[in-house]
Amino acid sequence: MELSKILKEVQKPARYIGTEYNSVHKDLADVYIRFAFCFPDVYEVGMSHLGIKILYHLLNNEPDIYCERVFAPWTDMEEKMRAHNIPLFSLETRTCVSDFDVVGFTLQYEMSYSNIINMLDLSGIPALASDRGEDMPFVYAGGPCAYNPEPLSDVMDFFMIGESEEQIIEVMNAYRTWKKSGEPKIKFLESLLSIRGIYVPRFYDVSYNEDGTICEMVPNHPHAPTRVKKQIIRDMDACFYPETMIVPYMEIIHDRITLELFRGCIRGCRFCQAGMIYRPVRKRSPKRLLELAEKLIESTGYEEISMSSLSTSDYPELQELTEGLLDLTVQKKINLSLPSLRIDNFSLDLMQKVQKVRKSGLTFAPEAGSQRLRDVINKGVNEDDLIRSVSLAFAGGYSGVKLYFMIGLPTETDEDVKQIAHLAHKVVQAYRDTPKEKRNKGLRVTVSASSFVPKPFTPFQWAPQDDIETLRDKQHLIKDEIRDKAISYNYHEAKLSVLEGVFARGDRRLARVLLRAQKLGVRFDAWQECFQYDLWMEAFRQEGIDPNFYNHRERSYDEILPWDIIDPGVTKEFLMRENEKAKRGEVTNNCRKLCSGCGIKQFEEGDFCD
Repeated sequence: MELSKILKEVQKPARYIGTEYNSVHKDLADVYIRFAFCFPDVYEVGMSHLGIKILYHLLNNEPDIYCERVFAPWTDMEEKMRAHNIPLFSLETRTCVSDFDVVGFTLQYEMSYSNIINMLDLSGIPALASDRGEDMPFVYAGGPCAYNPEPLSDVMDFFMIGESEEQIIEVMNAYRTWKKSGEPKIKFLESLLSIRGIYVPRFYDVSYNEDGTICEMVPNHPHAPTRVKKQIIRDMDACFYPETMIVPYMEIIHDRITLELFRGCIRGCRFCQAGMIYRPVRKRSPKRLLELAEKLIESTGYEEISMSSLSTSDYPELQELTEGLLDLTVQKKINLSLPSLRIDNFSLDLMQKVQKVRKSGLTFAPEAGSQRLRDVINKGVNEDDLIRSVSLAFAGGYSGVKLYFMIGLPTETDEDVKQIAHLAHKVVQAYRDTPKEKRNKGLRVTVSASSFVPKPFTPFQWAPQDDIETLRDKQHLIKDEIRDKAISYNYHEAKLSVLEGVFARGDRRLARVLLRAQKLGVRFDAWQECFQYDLWMEAFRQEGIDPNFYNHRERSYDEILPWDIIDPGVTKEFLMRENEKAKRGEVTNNCRKLCSGCGIKQFEEGDFCD
């Protein structure tokens, strides 16, 4: 059956047709390296990701490289593809993924791992690197989850650790040289050992103690580093950033221009992996950002710009930047979106300026209900900050507020959990205390509670994760405490969070479970309607692996962790200090106030902390 006929029978056929405005099309006769950029989720999720926008245009700027996009087909499309023997294909040329030179996956969240195995299976590419012959493409992965590469280490030929804009060009140059040489595949992998931030799992041996913990992780190749040092972009203004972006035919999750203000974070929240692995803070200048904004408006026609970072209100020249952007956007009716605001430096004046075109709701993340627990996680905000911010917002005409919290944090008590509901009630009261002539009608306070998942390279990487029943009890505790109709409450599936915890801190033995689970039928685990916990438990049972080993026990400081092979620049000694301070409820100052000695200054030659 022709693909065009199948597309008439599936949801959202625009996911699979390509040819969008600003997509790249090349003459294959001029191409020497074909690169498949694979996002292990559906089109509308993948096309919202900034990384694909950057690397797609970066690689296609190279005359002899053609980067094409590949997304996971939704279940209805997969069913049709398997029934009619249609392999997974790229959007640009509808080429089977197995015919590419390099197949690269981005690892944005652990619950996409089953989709990676399924996409390889749909492509006819063996899932295990050891089973792929000389005629098969190289398969690699990068992204934040690659900082613990071990659960996928038997699947990937190599990993890129850190920021890829410069690194990926080095890898492509090495590939070009190798391809011309005609040597076996192992020679290319050996050549990668000279590139910073490249981890090749086959060049490392892992042994285990009787209790299941790691005994040793050692290189088995003379040129493999003892620890793989992450790659860092030093100059954000000089770094590549696309001046055009693909405009999809269909609505995607974040359907707008994205301006990346800076990388890293000054705050040091102890639960936050991104705030640790993306250190140090490096920013783009307002001048460069305004140049990019003008070019992206011209090349895309989008009617919204989002300013992206881990903590946007910490951008030093935010006032200057927003005023410059408003000069570009107001007359053209282009909306500015300002996410990642902190409640301790919220500015109503700024919000009213950036939302002149369209006023949306406000989102704040207190993370914990009690001050004691906010100090444990080093959030650095208090209840007065929140009430002051929402009171300003209500007086300024806002009536919708979203509050993000976590449950299951280290040292958490039932009283801490109840305080989430109590804090939401105080926000409602702040609205009612606002004079009626100043506030708008229709108050909506949305409380979202996600379940804490300990992540590598955070001070909580040694902490046990709450089990399913404990998380559910806490979820219901909040629900029972909420007694105001103005408050809506939602929470994440506890089983999904616990499984995420397994793969977040897992070792390379978990690859067997991933392969087994895919054969049993799991995929799209991040989607609640597709998640099948029982199939996962069956996969663990068949492989003889206890998932509780990976998430419900506390690690000791002297245990070898699967991700110790990676050097993120933040030292283990710093993480230990922060973990002990958390137990005492002590707060660490943000980096601009006082250097906390995390190790990043010594990691790279010269002091380039922003």
